[in-house]
Amino acid sequence: MSEGQPITAGHGKIAVVTGAGSGIGRAVALELLGAGWSVALTGRRTERLEETAALAPEGASLVVRADVARPDDVAALFAAVRERFGRLDLLFNNAGTFGPGGVAVEDLAYEAWRHVVDTNLNGAFLCAQAAYRQLKEQDPQGGRIINNGSISAHTPRPHSAPYTATKHALTGLTKALALDGRPYRIAVSQIDIGNAATDMTARMQTGALQANGETAPEPVMDVADVARTVRHMAELPLEANVQFATVLATAMPYVGRG
Repeated sequence: MSEGQPITAGHGKIAVVTGAGSGIGRAVALELLGAGWSVALTGRRTERLEETAALAPEGASLVVRADVARPDDVAALFAAVRERFGRLDLLFNNAGTFGPGGVAVEDLAYEAWRHVVDTNLNGAFLCAQAAYRQLKEQDPQGGRIINNGSISAHTPRPHSAPYTATKHALTGLTKALALDGRPYRIAVSQIDIGNAATDMTARMQTGALQANGETAPEPVMDVADVARTVRHMAELPLEANVQFATVLATAMPYVGRG
């Protein structure tokens, strides 16, 4: 369901999912739609968002094209959500990019660094800020923001300075927003994901550069398991919060020394 179509009756809570045209964003959006949520699907490619909406034909979805790094796009997104649904219960701050892979830090173009920062950090802030305003002003007050962090919020991969820096920064943003949201019943949390099977991680199964300089295949997990975890976090009462959750492929080289 896209712009101009009516809300399906019987759907209660309202969510915004950024980066909903593929991967984790699509999986989470479909999980929420299947559970009776109304979901605003947003991303930079309308056709991919329409594909997501078509996968849940009975769901109450709204397609809004937006680049989260552009303040005007973000403002228009949340205005569209208010106009259609009247309120907001959840922002899943998922949109992100890894940036150029395999580029040594000394060879990294500033434009590439800036693109990752604008998308992963500035975009997350802009969406969280807009959601925060809505959650604070609406009646009844409050709701939830879940930021998509990463295993890289804890430990970097080789040649990942922009991505790792933004994901570490996102953890600080999550903590600050969680603290500031307390008086307004705004719960803010973060899910850190390792090797969910998406287009972004397809290369992991054929070989990923390791810290010791070797290239080795890595196990992945079903992205649906991530989606179920996000739904669990989202459906807690506002008096409870999973502050940080880590969901990863069990045997991936992260815990210990590989």
